[in-house]
Amino acid sequence: MTELSTIYKLSLIAVTCFIQACSSSCPVLECWFVQEKAGRGGGLTGATTQEKSLLHIRTDGQNDESQRAPKDINPERVYSVIDPAGTLCHRSLNPPRGSVTKPQCEINPFLPQPSSLDWVSSLTESGLSPVYLQAEWFSSAFQGLNEQLGISTITRSPTGSKEHSVILSVTTKTVSVKSRLGEPVQLDCGFWINPSSPLYGAGFAVEWRYQFRGRGRLILAYDGKTDRLADTQEEGATLDFDALHEKGNASLLLQEAKVLHSGTYICTVYLPHLLAQVALDLEIEEPPSLSIHPSTLPLAVPGQTINVQCEASGFAPLPVEFSWEIKGADGKSKTLDSFSVTGHRQAWDRTFSQTSRLEIDTSKLDLGRGGELTCVAAHAGGTRRTSVTLNVIGFSSPSIEDSMAMVGVALVLYGLIKFVSWTFTSSGSSAEADKQDKKEK
Repeated sequence: MTELSTIYKLSLIAVTCFIQACSSSCPVLECWFVQEKAGRGGGLTGATTQEKSLLHIRTDGQNDESQRAPKDINPERVYSVIDPAGTLCHRSLNPPRGSVTKPQCEINPFLPQPSSLDWVSSLTESGLSPVYLQAEWFSSAFQGLNEQLGISTITRSPTGSKEHSVILSVTTKTVSVKSRLGEPVQLDCGFWINPSSPLYGAGFAVEWRYQFRGRGRLILAYDGKTDRLADTQEEGATLDFDALHEKGNASLLLQEAKVLHSGTYICTVYLPHLLAQVALDLEIEEPPSLSIHPSTLPLAVPGQTINVQCEASGFAPLPVEFSWEIKGADGKSKTLDSFSVTGHRQAWDRTFSQTSRLEIDTSKLDLGRGGELTCVAAHAGGTRRTSVTLNVIGFSSPSIEDSMAMVGVALVLYGLIKFVSWTFTSSGSSAEADKQDKKEK
């Protein structure tokens, strides 16, 4: 029994180790290698070319001799990428074997150069180009499955080598973010610098920019070398500076979400002569508040036409879809189509409002004694409903409740009549008795 127990334990350990090894394995990524064609003369730049490439991701420098290029990939475009941080080994970049959906990947040649931006210029103030830069440099962009992860890397390769080392990686776990109005929002961005690189400890800078429909603005910029913020910092936007220096956490914090915050945010991290950036999309989704006018409907008679309107206000973004329904006394619901919708209006806070107008012809609807009228507004931020009671009188024979009420009223009237009759009869009898007594006297 002891031997069987030992074998069982060893089997569990082996299975656990196998699962952990499989889950932590680094992927082989299919990428597009994109570069510009050489100019055709006259200063004109040709179109870009793209080739299939293969990236073998590793966390150490051990060479994998089993690397073979598929037939449709040029062997010159098969690379080994050493990522000591293991960022590129994330599960979203390593789909199950045979999966149709695959992560997105693109690699481009990169030219290191100094930046003239005020919050970056301190990183290259010496004006010298280090010997370390004399190599082949590449910029790569990755997006995991289901938008779980976005990564941008700068890799260095000795001239003529196909082994790339990650020098800088910038990561976001919030490629797409949705938020309600007024809530605090955190846009995730983190970076890692290879400790073996001479650029490690040479300073960094962080920049956040906003773009929407071709327009952009600077949100925040920070020079980590001089510990200085740019003067153009947007109100309500900040960084956790302790986490930035200690953990490379460059996440942007928005204190209160507004409609004008919807758009694309670009987090850029600068090192001396290098930069990498990731893009995030923020969507402010605020469902509408509904109100029906009039809030209390008047009593209706058969054949009467009633006009009702439903206003949806304070929502973002467009559109909102209206519908109307009525539930009768029998509990059955009917969809009403005789309504119209006005154009949208925008408020000072950039939220929208819109109105739907409904016309109810009681002669065309079998409403019985009325029912519950409901306005429904479907929106990306959630569906909202509001209801009002519609009463129709004189439409059908009295209900059981009405009949009972009528019987009750009749009984009360009968009792009242009997009481009055008894009172007058008693009074008359007393008067006649008095007259008779006087005559006898």
